[in-house]
Amino acid sequence: MHKETNIFILTLMAHTYEKSRELFARAERCVAGGVNSGIRKLEKPVPLYFERGRGCRLWDADGNESIDFQNGQGALLFGHAPEGLAEAIGAQARLGTHWAAQSQLEIEVAERLQAMIPCAELTRFNNSATEAVNSVFRLVRAHTGRPMILKFEGHYHGWGDEGLVGFGATEDRWGSEENPSNAHPSQGIIPEVPGHFAVVQWNDPEHLRRRVKEFAGRIAAIVFEPVLCNTCCIEPVEGMLKTIRELCDEHGIVMIADETITGFRFGPAGAQGYFGVDADIMIYGKAVGGGVPFAGFSGRRRFFEKILNGQVVHAGTLNSNPLCLAASKWCLDKILHCGNSHPSELNRIGCSMMEGLRLLADRHGIPLRPQGPGLVFHTVMLKAGAAEGPILNHRDYVRRHDAKRFAHLRQCLLEEGVRAIERGLWFVGFEHREADIQEALQRVDVAFSRHAEASH
Repeated sequence: MHKETNIFILTLMAHTYEKSRELFARAERCVAGGVNSGIRKLEKPVPLYFERGRGCRLWDADGNESIDFQNGQGALLFGHAPEGLAEAIGAQARLGTHWAAQSQLEIEVAERLQAMIPCAELTRFNNSATEAVNSVFRLVRAHTGRPMILKFEGHYHGWGDEGLVGFGATEDRWGSEENPSNAHPSQGIIPEVPGHFAVVQWNDPEHLRRRVKEFAGRIAAIVFEPVLCNTCCIEPVEGMLKTIRELCDEHGIVMIADETITGFRFGPAGAQGYFGVDADIMIYGKAVGGGVPFAGFSGRRRFFEKILNGQVVHAGTLNSNPLCLAASKWCLDKILHCGNSHPSELNRIGCSMMEGLRLLADRHGIPLRPQGPGLVFHTVMLKAGAAEGPILNHRDYVRRHDAKRFAHLRQCLLEEGVRAIERGLWFVGFEHREADIQEALQRVDVAFSRHAEASH
């Protein structure tokens, strides 16, 4: 009876967004498209405006409260406004916000990274992971004297000209299974850029071997997301990461782990520690700054020689900004304090959420299939007649996931106070407790009922 009463209350309190609609209309008159990142326009029924957050809760401009599984696109490992982070940033702000010079903080943060990441002999900092990717691609080409980067279809490495090659292409531009297209989703890029990339199917070690052989002597680096979080949260199959490591060693190729999402969320050593493989260079962002614009790359000393001797330019007015460093130091200390027990608790909480979502989906006749390790996962909405079982690569995801139907379900979830990422990705953070999961699932039950009724 108590549960039914709560559900009734939640149904009465379904969210509305009049203030966000007004603000968005106002923004369209002064901000291009009304948003400052194109993907934000996907939010339905309207891009939302938020006023505050605490822990795993968010309050928007209309006063709606949501349990947040979007987690700042994965940046907020410690939740919204965690106790201590604002104090760390504020203390630094009172000393100074920017010097365009060095501070002891950058040494302290780099030393923490050395202690956490096996390959982190040297480090450089940037303001976004997109900048870090561009820096690393430049560096490895100079180091090897080779022109090409090998990357995997559907993997996202920032929104720059190079990072988006082979990402987000429509099915008619995929190319063949053996020779995936290096198509780019944006106009306005330098036309020659895609030609410096070879694209490979994820989770197919033998295909990778053939592509490396095809471009023998021309590949500077292999770059990858250790878990394909940007497309369906696809974990590597047995032997995938080991094959990348072996091929890099055999052919003098630099192994780049883009851990913008997985870094520190998957443990102190990131996904490399989680899966037991070491890259040559690691890129990180998001959780390393706890929500401030901070990113960087770390790697073996020998790969930094061209930066050390000035032959490769790496610069930036706001690199190593002290406010961001103060935030990063606070975040890294929290992760170090967790030790090797992290991320077991996140996985436990996340798996509880995944199990609850699947049970409710089955109850309401919704073909929703959560996939991922727990601490981050994706909810696949199977198309009618689509095969069951785990999705292993980008093409399989596009063919089996019903993005249009999930968009409706996501809106139902949002209107009942459960916020996930529009494309189906869910992040679990340290501020999610079992009680939050159970409350979220209660709200999900109402949202699923609404979606199922509309779908019949």
